[in-house]
Amino acid sequence: QVQLVESGGGLVQAGGSLRLSCAASGSLFRLNTMGWYRQAPGKQRELVASITSGRSTNYADSVKGRFTISKDNAKNTVYLQMNSLKPEDTVAYYCAADRAYYSGSSPNGMNYWGKGTLVTVSS
Repeated sequence: QVQLVESGGGLVQAGGSLRLSCAASGSLFRLNTMGWYRQAPGKQRELVASITSGRSTNYADSVKGRFTISKDNAKNTVYLQMNSLKPEDTVAYYCAADRAYYSGSSPNGMNYWGKGTLVTVSS
């Protein structure tokens, strides 16, 4: 099993920045894809960004140029640097991972999930 623990969420003003972290533990063998998803109340969970062990990245169009995903293999941690935050970025963010190489956007492609961290952007 894989455990994912997010941190770094909080309250920020529009235009500000936050960095989310996700620490993975447990059975990390061949954990080839990690990513961030977000979900607003009553809506489907959607991809924010993902990164593979080969450092191939995938971003939602709504965050391109503002958010950057990265990973530190030594720390088994993936990060999401969020700049130029907008009020519409206010949702819960979830860390996800899978052993497969996954370049798609569906949350069904990920088997392991964190409990989420809330980001609130005030206008």
